[in-house]
Amino acid sequence: MANVIVDIEPLMVMVFNLNYPLHGYAHTFLSGIIIGTIFGALGYYAFKPINWGMKLIALDYTKNLRKAVISGVLGIWLHVLIDSFLYKDINPFFPVNENPFYHLINPEIIYKACLISFLPVIIIYLIKVIRTNKRA
Repeated sequence: MANVIVDIEPLMVMVFNLNYPLHGYAHTFLSGIIIGTIFGALGYYAFKPINWGMKLIALDYTKNLRKAVISGVLGIWLHVLIDSFLYKDINPFFPVNENPFYHLINPEIIYKACLISFLPVIIIYLIKVIRTNKRA
């Protein structure tokens, strides 16, 4: 959830034609701590709807504030890191006004890696669902 929230910033810039960087403050590791903590805690306190959604897709959700916050922060940090290879306007180490990651990896490789990563995730998910159904 938290790693998707970060992209509300560029969406707002594009929709409202704002005079603001497309990837501004939300796309920094520093903001990742703040936003990830807030949305991780929200996920923790929104246990009932999240648990309902997780059960719907056959996944267990154990209420744990520490894990929720760490997941929120790490999700945003990973998002910022991946985007940093793709977009020059990101300053991941704000207040340092520089992006040392830009084009260190060919964007095509990043896109392919993201697509390829879905395969093991789907396999792991299907194994989990099958095991859960066998126990039921």
